[in-house]
Amino acid sequence: MSFFGRIKEGLRKTRDAIFGRIDAMLKSFTKIDDELFEELEELLVMGDVGVYTAERICDELKSRVKKDGITEPKEINRLLAEVISEMLKGGQPLKIDTKPSVILVIGVNGVGKTTTIGKMAANFTRQGKRVTLAAADTFRAAAIDQLQIWADRANADIIKQGEGADPAAVVFDAISSAKAKGSDIIIVDTAGRLHNKKNLMAELEKINRIINRELPDADKEVLLVLDATTGQNAVNQTKEFKNAAGITGIVLTKLDGTAKGGVVLAIKEELNVPVKYIGVGEQIDDLQPFDPDEFARALFGADDIEEVEEVKEEATEKPDEDEELKPATADIWAEIDAQAEAERLAEAEKEKAKTEEEILAEEQAKAAAEAEKAEEKKKRAEERKNRAKKYNWSTEQTETTSSDDDWFEQWKQGKISEE
Repeated sequence: MSFFGRIKEGLRKTRDAIFGRIDAMLKSFTKIDDELFEELEELLVMGDVGVYTAERICDELKSRVKKDGITEPKEINRLLAEVISEMLKGGQPLKIDTKPSVILVIGVNGVGKTTTIGKMAANFTRQGKRVTLAAADTFRAAAIDQLQIWADRANADIIKQGEGADPAAVVFDAISSAKAKGSDIIIVDTAGRLHNKKNLMAELEKINRIINRELPDADKEVLLVLDATTGQNAVNQTKEFKNAAGITGIVLTKLDGTAKGGVVLAIKEELNVPVKYIGVGEQIDDLQPFDPDEFARALFGADDIEEVEEVKEEATEKPDEDEELKPATADIWAEIDAQAEAERLAEAEKEKAKTEEEILAEEQAKAAAEAEKAEEKKKRAEERKNRAKKYNWSTEQTETTSSDDDWFEQWKQGKISEE
C-alpha cells in the first residue's frame, strides 16, 4: 500500500465521522445558501477544527463560490479540499542543513516521544545520514532502555547516563560525540513535562543554552509531540509550549485512532505552527513528513487519484530505492526481531569469512591477554609475599603455623612484632 493509502486508511475515522457527514449534508441541498454554510461550519467545529478556523474556512468558501459562480452544492467538497490544503501549507520541511543539526523533542508523558524519535532516526539512517540520539529523559529509566533499543535497530549512536543524571550534561556529551564522529543529526529525547512545571521548563532552558553555546550556527528544530486523540486539548498544549519553549513544529501521533483529525487545521491556522510529521499506524514507516495535499485528499477519500498513482507505480520499471528499504511488517516489534536475526546471521557469515591471518592475529591477541593476566597475577603474589615478610607472616602452611586467632593473641602479648 502506498503511503497515501496508509494516510487515507489512518484518517478513516475522521473522514467517516465528519467529512462523510459533510458529503451527506451537501447532497441534501439543492442550492448554495447561508443555511448550507451554517451546517457546514457546525460539522467542522464537531471535527475539532475549532470555531475560529471553521469560520475562516466558510468565509473563504463563500468568496470562491461567488468568484467562480458556483451553484452546485456538490462542488463545495472540491473547494473545501483545496482550501484545507492551502491552509496547511508552509513550513513543513525540517530545517536540518547544517552538520550537525539538532532536533529537540518535547511533550507531555504518554504521547509517544521516544517511539517517535526511534522512527525518525530509522528514517534518517535509511537516507544515509548518521544520527546521534541523546537520552536526556533521565527521570524515567524505561525511556533510556527504550531509546537504546531504537538506537540499535536504527543503527544510530546513542549517548546516555544513569537514571537521575543531569539532562543538560547528557546533551553536552551527545554534542561532543556528534562533532567527533561527524554525525549529521542529533535528536534529543527529553522528559515529559507540562508547561506549568517551572523546574522542568527551567531544565529545558538549560538544555537550550547548552545547544546554543556549543552549536551556535547549527540548525535547530524544536518539535512538540501531540496525541491527536486529545482533540482541542492539543491546541491548548501547543499554545502553552509555543510561549514557553519556542517550538518550530508539531509531530501529531495516533491519527489512526481518532475522529479528531481536524485538529491539524486548528493548530496551523490558529497558532501558525506547522505540522512536520504525522503518525497513522504502528509500522515503523507510518511516521512520515506531513504533506498537506495528501492529507486533504485522504480526508475526502480521493479514490480516483489514488488509482492513478497506483497505475503510475506499476508502470515504473525500477522501484523507488526508499520504498525498497521500507519495512513491510505490520508489527513493529516483529520488524525489530527480524532485523536482529538478520544482524546475527550477517555476523555469523562474517565470522566464517575470516582469513587464516585474521584467525592467527586473534589467537595471538588472546595469548597476549592471557600472558598479561598471568603477569598481573604473579605481581600480586609477589606483593602479598613482601607484605608477609614485612609482618613476619608465614606464606606456607606448616605444622607449627598458628591459626589467625593464635597469631592475634601472640601479637597482643607482644610476642610478634609488626616490624
